[in-house]
Amino acid sequence: MELWIATGNDHKMAEFRMLLQSTGLTLKSQKELLAYFSPPETGKTFLDNAKIKAKSLFAVKPDQWVMAEDSGICADGLSGQPGIYSARYAGDNATDVENTAKLLQMLRIRSPTKREASFISCIVIRNPKGEEFSFEGKLSGKITEAARGTTGFGYDPVFIPEGETKTLAELGDAFKNRISHRAKAVQAALHLFR
Repeated sequence: MELWIATGNDHKMAEFRMLLQSTGLTLKSQKELLAYFSPPETGKTFLDNAKIKAKSLFAVKPDQWVMAEDSGICADGLSGQPGIYSARYAGDNATDVENTAKLLQMLRIRSPTKREASFISCIVIRNPKGEEFSFEGKLSGKITEAARGTTGFGYDPVFIPEGETKTLAELGDAFKNRISHRAKAVQAALHLFR
């Protein structure tokens, strides 16, 4: 069975391949479509944006299972920012390094001692009948004062999960894929494919 995933992010696609390998699903990325453009993420929440992406891809692949995900980091000291703007926190075409640098700078300015944060992932899945299912995963922890580690992507080099002393980028992909916000959301959805 095919599962089409509404993402153009190669890092996310690689994580989904690892997280869903036990299902036997054939994963397909929106990048495999010749003329597909990601819709604007105009939602107010991660769930809103995941629904927008799922609906858009389902319109192109109505006879397939479709999955979309929206995720980001929410810093307590910044009233939940960057939140849904995590991927473009430092600008529309910002790199991971630029987004991470802005997060660290904003915390230094506005809340140097309040480092608690959470990663949130919302997944929306549509089946060929058009039924929609949603799942959420959360990983709590804190933000470091400087980037550390070389694995992962996004904000992984500045995020230490609760109960750990190393960042996700130091702990490695195998560890991250056991405990991450995305792993929890996918785990909650697995029953749909059994």
